[in-house]
Amino acid sequence: MRVIATSREPLSVSGEQVIPVPPLELPAAHAAAPPPLAQLRQNEAVMLFLERAAAASGNFELTASNQAAVVDLCGRLDGLPLAIELAAVRTRVLTAEQILDRLTDRFGLLTGGSRAALPRHQTLRTTIDWSHDLLEAGERALLRRLCVFAGRFTLEDVEAVCISGEVPAPRALDLLSSLVDKSLVTKEDAKGRACYRLHETMREYTSLKVREAGEQEVVERRCADYYYVAICRQFAEQNRYRLLGWLEWMELEVDNIRSVLQRCLMHADFLRGIDLACSLGWYWATRATTEGVRWLDELLASAPSGGGNAAVNGWAYFIRGFLAVLQSDPAAARPALERAILAARAAGNLPLLSHALSMTSVAANMAGDRAAARRLLDEDLAVTSGLDDVAATVSLLQARALNGMFEGDVEAVSAAATEGARLSREAGDLYSLEMMLLNLGVATLMAGDLDRSQPLFAEALRIGQQIDDRVAQYCLLDALGCCAVGAGQARLAAQLLGAAETVRTEAGATLIATLAPLVARAEESAIMALGTARFEAEFKAGKGLRRDTAIRLALGQPDHAAAAASDDGSVAPLGKREADVARLVADGLSNKQIGARLFISERTVDSHVRSILNKLGFNSRAQIAGWMASSKQ
Repeated sequence: MRVIATSREPLSVSGEQVIPVPPLELPAAHAAAPPPLAQLRQNEAVMLFLERAAAASGNFELTASNQAAVVDLCGRLDGLPLAIELAAVRTRVLTAEQILDRLTDRFGLLTGGSRAALPRHQTLRTTIDWSHDLLEAGERALLRRLCVFAGRFTLEDVEAVCISGEVPAPRALDLLSSLVDKSLVTKEDAKGRACYRLHETMREYTSLKVREAGEQEVVERRCADYYYVAICRQFAEQNRYRLLGWLEWMELEVDNIRSVLQRCLMHADFLRGIDLACSLGWYWATRATTEGVRWLDELLASAPSGGGNAAVNGWAYFIRGFLAVLQSDPAAARPALERAILAARAAGNLPLLSHALSMTSVAANMAGDRAAARRLLDEDLAVTSGLDDVAATVSLLQARALNGMFEGDVEAVSAAATEGARLSREAGDLYSLEMMLLNLGVATLMAGDLDRSQPLFAEALRIGQQIDDRVAQYCLLDALGCCAVGAGQARLAAQLLGAAETVRTEAGATLIATLAPLVARAEESAIMALGTARFEAEFKAGKGLRRDTAIRLALGQPDHAAAAASDDGSVAPLGKREADVARLVADGLSNKQIGARLFISERTVDSHVRSILNKLGFNSRAQIAGWMASSKQ
């Protein structure tokens, strides 16, 4: 192994090759007034740490055992020169690993340094204060208010939440640009759109500053009002007709919205939290069923019984039941949907009643209660026929199509799905259109018409790819696996069926009853064609594919370059930071301990854990630990 050292003479590292590297030459001005918020690249940061650690302790050595800790430490200090220098001083009494373990309060730990140093150089807090105090009043005010954003944010977000007093609207762009120029705020690009972020160190610092200024409550309230009123609630009813743009916006803002939901729980603002969670229904349905279930369960369980708005709670129970249906969990779906029906009747809300009746019919069919399913469909037809509501009509048609599948009535499925697809295309409802195409494809597959079913599934999968609907994706990968078997492509079929199982697990669902017999027959046929050993090998290969790779494979656009594990060390389907968090969850660390280890806030850790649970379809940290253990095998 090759180890880097910064002294001019090689360090003595037993059994390892040490490469001497000239010490980092700092400009003369550094000693007097270092720019503490300028970032260093990783190699520069490590070199600085090693030089300062050697000077402070006299015998610090970089070895194979501490190299990872040193690199990790420099990264978690955001590459800030002063923070790295102060951490290096701690090597007098602590190992690099111990410093990592103690980073629960970076402003408390990184106190010290040479007694001869200027006071402003002795702590990270006072040094950042030095840079902060050089800002003009408007820059300081905007910077501290930006801490309210837990993730990325846009100029529009800033103008909606942070404007007042020292930050007038006409100056917002100039002030934000100045903070970016000073490296206090980081600029990123998200699909051609400029967005911004605070480093974790700066966010922690500005959180202190906003409390000192007495602005925390008002800024948090503005943030909640903005996402609740101006964005989510205002457009909730129209989101299904503009899913592509809205879901793209949600991906950018979801960490901020999670933070608002958490504040609603903390401050017992349950009605607002429930309403906000309901307005995100299409995000939960397409991207995050498990997370949506968790938020709704927490909010509904915390709200006082009988309190709040009946209509809001009615929609909350409907969405909770809808998500359970998507997860193929009728036992959880039926009680929630029955409460939605009761709330709709009490409020005289006929659209809600129509949607709740149709979804409860689907849940009843999933549970094998055919009589209840038919009764609910009849009542739904009576309610919906009196409404001029395309969404309610499409919901009824979806329930009728699924009812036909459960009863084996191919003609009923085809009739309902054909009409549903027509209405969905006219309305621009992509979500309903993909579902109706899936229904039509299943009906033609049940009838043995392979030539017609494959193009229907392919069109639905392209839509599912556009809106990143994970539930639809697993269903369609399974369905196209069935088509591949029928077309004599057993190897492809095995891979698609394996990929479908992985995506289904990510979506937190089990195989739906209408697809189960088709998938079982496809597996049997593929095993007969390939033999058990080869089928299992191809199935395992499919399970290891990334979702986007599996989708391209299903659509005839294979990507052999992709692999189950990413180049940056993440574990599919998790991103690198999520994989880091998952590994520490598996080690038994709490969110607070993980935040200290990764040097991120506890709220950010909570957001990552929620995302991991959603992607893997899990409900507990123990399941994450088990999954991480199995992924190492």
